[in-house]
Amino acid sequence: MRRVDILGVGVHAIRRAELIPFVEQRVQNRQRTTLAYANVHVLNQAHGNPQLRDFLNQADLCYCDGNGVIKGAKILGDSLPERMTGADWIWDLAACAEGKLKLYWLGGEPGVTAEAARALQARFPQLEIATDHGFHARSGPENTQCIERINAAAPDIVLVGMGTPVQEEWVAERRSQIHAPVVWCLGATADFISGRVPRVGPVWLIERHEWLSRLLADPKRLWRRYLIGNGLFLYRVRRQRRQTNPSA
Repeated sequence: MRRVDILGVGVHAIRRAELIPFVEQRVQNRQRTTLAYANVHVLNQAHGNPQLRDFLNQADLCYCDGNGVIKGAKILGDSLPERMTGADWIWDLAACAEGKLKLYWLGGEPGVTAEAARALQARFPQLEIATDHGFHARSGPENTQCIERINAAAPDIVLVGMGTPVQEEWVAERRSQIHAPVVWCLGATADFISGRVPRVGPVWLIERHEWLSRLLADPKRLWRRYLIGNGLFLYRVRRQRRQTNPSA
């Protein structure tokens, strides 16, 4: 599958319609698979974090999760077909998994993933999904017990939502201990599905500029990420274009 290099991270050119079938096939074949995503915030984080950058590049699939990344690819003279964000594709996954696949959703504050799971099961009653919070110790008994709970549930897919770079570091350190064929980083999806964080604004705003929707919902926490981070990302992408194509 074609990858687009943006700030040293290869982002796969895959469409949303292909995403869940890719995962389902991996589960059916019992192929150990790790999925990650790239948006402007993730790529800014990876720019100064070699471990995160390596994780994203070594993932079996690293897909586009933001229109800013599509714009970055265009500036570099390349293209990505579309963005796929967890709050949208999670419903596709639930529909596919109902009655067939077992999920385990780890992340967020205590109770958040459980609320999100109930929201999915309200629409897909036969969905089998276990949950846990995302504030486990990095080592010691609590960490060991968390891994034991995951493996005891025998899921086909483990969803990990702790924010970047924590979730990627968590998966990198523990992937070999997790028996599930698929481990998938998905960010703050549980916050949206549970209703803890609203998707503010009309559909066209969320589809075209979801960063602005998120900023409106939580300006105090996110203003630096978006108002500074977006400009920094574009500066870095244009610098990459000049370095790779001086005549551009």
